[in-house]
Amino acid sequence: MTMTTTTTSAESSEDLTRFLVERRERILDAVRAACARVGREATEIELVCVSKGEPAEVVAAALEAGWTIFAENRVPELVRKKAELEALGVALPPFDMIGNLQTNKLKALAGQVRMVQSVSSLHLARALSGRAEQAGVVQRALLEVNVSGEATKQGFSQDELLEAAEELAALPALSIEGLMTMAPARDPEAARETFRAARALMKSLEMGSSLTLSELSAGMSDDFEIAIEEGSTMVRLGRVALSRNYEPFTTR
Repeated sequence: MTMTTTTTSAESSEDLTRFLVERRERILDAVRAACARVGREATEIELVCVSKGEPAEVVAAALEAGWTIFAENRVPELVRKKAELEALGVALPPFDMIGNLQTNKLKALAGQVRMVQSVSSLHLARALSGRAEQAGVVQRALLEVNVSGEATKQGFSQDELLEAAEELAALPALSIEGLMTMAPARDPEAARETFRAARALMKSLEMGSSLTLSELSAGMSDDFEIAIEEGSTMVRLGRVALSRNYEPFTTR
């Protein structure tokens, strides 16, 4: 689904940037508060601005507002948006890939993003490692896990991941740094259980395999505060960061 763009035809770039700065400050306040509730430091949390569905001009304004890392969920849109930013004379920020992937799209992806957060199967991990090796790079990656067991979500089950851990650790051109997960929508308690289970799975993997995992990408616009309370190190923020039509900070 395409995100409703932040801009309107009557809105100046200065107005847009001002809104994005103010919204980012509110997000930072919420991050600091969530960290304080559980004895963490806000510097432990990496904020990723999800720019899917937004034009390059909004990404440029978000950069001006202080966002430094962006994410897309479709490879063609990522390629197009990077070209549009270059055409605008904007220095390209790092991008992550967070969407479902097909192996025929990996050639355009390997080495072109900071991190692939959505490695959802052993087959995909093997293919991405192969493409990265061909490109002469080691691709940073997160393993997408479906700890909630929802049929509509992609990702390794806990059993699949534990079984595949050693082969994943041995892939030559993939640097697996942690896990990524999504929680059931509009259910704060289920979200908390999901994030807690993902953190426990990370610990189990580290204890039972040669994987070294430091990143947990968990939490989006509706539940990022809960995710931080449950150990997330990276939150993926789209509507809460970019949309005037979204009223944030109501999850707790």
